[in-house]
Amino acid sequence: MGEIIRKATAQSGITDGELVKLLEETIRDRKAGLKKVLLLPPDFTRMHSGAGKITAMYYEMLKDTCQVDIMPALGTHDPMSEAECREFFGEKVPLDKILAHNWRNDVVKIGEVPGAYVKEVSDGLLDYPVNAEVNKRLLDKSYDLIISVGQVVPHEVVGMANYNKNIFVGCGGRDTINKSHFLGAVYGMERMMGRADTPSPAEDNFLKDVPLMYVLTVTTVTDGKVTIEGLFSGRSLKIFEEAVKLSQEKNLTFLDRPLKKVVVYLDEREFKSTWLGNKAVYRTRMAI
Repeated sequence: MGEIIRKATAQSGITDGELVKLLEETIRDRKAGLKKVLLLPPDFTRMHSGAGKITAMYYEMLKDTCQVDIMPALGTHDPMSEAECREFFGEKVPLDKILAHNWRNDVVKIGEVPGAYVKEVSDGLLDYPVNAEVNKRLLDKSYDLIISVGQVVPHEVVGMANYNKNIFVGCGGRDTINKSHFLGAVYGMERMMGRADTPSPAEDNFLKDVPLMYVLTVTTVTDGKVTIEGLFSGRSLKIFEEAVKLSQEKNLTFLDRPLKKVVVYLDEREFKSTWLGNKAVYRTRMAI
């Protein structure tokens, strides 16, 4: 499986036609042998990621030759409603193909991040061990391929969202989610936002036997229209690093002086809980 690193050359971004060809390329060498595939898109809180469209495209490519299951990486968020699924994935993805991640009951411990490691990366602020937990479906050997689809974007807990955050947090359990978020809060969100090298306790070696492929996007939104600025596919850290560079260019706004007062509008479809609404605070604190 090769890597794809593609940045838009036009202001309009990567077109749907170009996107289909790129996605077909990601599975071209293995499509004939695929019998069962699991897609891991984000949920509706990433409605501007382009991931819903990408998931629908993969479904159309694969549905006639293999079983395709879709499990949004909810973390602790509520399962997506029928209306959200339709808006996010479109009309062609059957609702019975969309599975809900249950972070309380459907996770399996696959390892542990030692307390000594947490102490080292947090500059001694915390020293607890963290269970590495993932949804049991990721360990289901009947899946020939698991495709994690998501957006690389500045994030208050891991610095830059996606890559294996989509697995360990989006498809993770109570211990992983709670302790990683507390680590981010204690370490300092201002020290991490928009940076890739942050103390997030997610180690790749826990997933070495999982047939996983990442498909990462970088997007911008203008007047409600989503533009896919880049697509990065593969397994190595390199694709994430390249996506981070583009996201830092496209998704960060630098100011000449601090702001004194900020009023933030949150789209009620996307930010429908206090937990999610707090992002309005997280993402303006550095500007204040």
